[in-house]
Amino acid sequence: MSSTLQTIDKMVRPQGHVFYGWWIVLAALGIQMLSSALWMQSYGAYNKLLQEDFGWSATVVAGAFALTRVESGLLGPLQGWMVDRFGPRRILQIGFVAFGIGFVLFGQIDSILGFYLTFFLIAVGSSLAGHATVIVPLVHWFDRHRAKAVALSQIGFSAGGLTVPLVIIALETFGWRATAFASGILVIVVGIPLAQIFRQRPDDYGQLQDGEPHPTLEEGNSALLTATSSSHDTRDFTAREAMRTRAFWFISIGHGCALLTVGAVMVHMVPHLVQSLGMSLAEAGGFIALLTAFQMIGQIAGGYLGDKFDKRAICALCLAGHAAGLLLLAYATDVSMVIAFTLLHGLSWGMRGPMMTAMRADYFGASSFGTIMGFSSMIVMFGMMSGPVVAGFMADQTGSYESGFTVLALGSLVGSFFFLFAAQPKRPLRAALST
Repeated sequence: MSSTLQTIDKMVRPQGHVFYGWWIVLAALGIQMLSSALWMQSYGAYNKLLQEDFGWSATVVAGAFALTRVESGLLGPLQGWMVDRFGPRRILQIGFVAFGIGFVLFGQIDSILGFYLTFFLIAVGSSLAGHATVIVPLVHWFDRHRAKAVALSQIGFSAGGLTVPLVIIALETFGWRATAFASGILVIVVGIPLAQIFRQRPDDYGQLQDGEPHPTLEEGNSALLTATSSSHDTRDFTAREAMRTRAFWFISIGHGCALLTVGAVMVHMVPHLVQSLGMSLAEAGGFIALLTAFQMIGQIAGGYLGDKFDKRAICALCLAGHAAGLLLLAYATDVSMVIAFTLLHGLSWGMRGPMMTAMRADYFGASSFGTIMGFSSMIVMFGMMSGPVVAGFMADQTGSYESGFTVLALGSLVGSFFFLFAAQPKRPLRAALST
């Protein structure tokens, strides 16, 4: 036990002090917790209340969510380029202002048009102040501990899910309009200070990745001789070069297939549990908390396993877990089947998330990571967009979510094969340093 604690201490404090990269991880955790708790994982509860208040169909409500995924995908390349070019702090600040204002305006809507417009503003803000922005500096600050850092930051998303029952209490006590207004204020007040912690690259502040000590003069000369001893060396991919590889497309398609189930669950799990199993809104919220507890366990495990084992095989197994879990939810007849779904879906979601991010960084390097992730999001968005719409449309047509969830589960299973065949491409070559 003592040796394990010593190892962790060396990892966090490699030079006798806390490596600044870990402060960025904690800030990223807080940001993702904020977005998850107030919006992403609470949307199912808003979904149910909006249908009750306005009489809107499941397809209409899911359509707004789908449009935000289109926006996120189209914004992705520009957002990635802006983060690479201007750094994460400015982008986060802009995002939090838009996110907060969108929430405040959302609390005032009285029509479908108003719902879609404010939803669009929330989506733009939450995207700019979300995962795609905070993950870029982590890739720059970490190498050997990259999967661990990404996994720890994503625990914030899971922790946000654990607080969903509190959001539901607020929704039931104060109403969805007042809760949305208060959420908008909270986003700005908490989010902007967290954004101040972010720094783009460690070398800009005299540090090295993972907090490694600077080499001595002798070590530096030795490294330079090694670098110049051969005529060629490898470098990171540019976005254009990455997009020419099979791995880029296979990872992106596989990621999109995984989000077929994730998007459907986020939008439709609560209505499904209320309609099919007769649960109350609070009881359904409890299962969101249980789901995200398992997701958190998966993230911790994924951060450890992702730095030691084949990420492709683990991601493929996780997509199979998504498929099995969604089938359990679709045909659930009692609470035990819902619990089994939360176990499979939560662990798979948690383990898969940090591994896919770390895999892209391992394959393509950190130099253009934000831009590469942005272009990848244009493909990934189809999974997050189509999953909720397919489930909602088929529920409106058949009166249940069984058929829609079954189709999406099969799509997730297909995605596992894309990860299995996403072999790492060879790095581009560059001329050796001139002497």
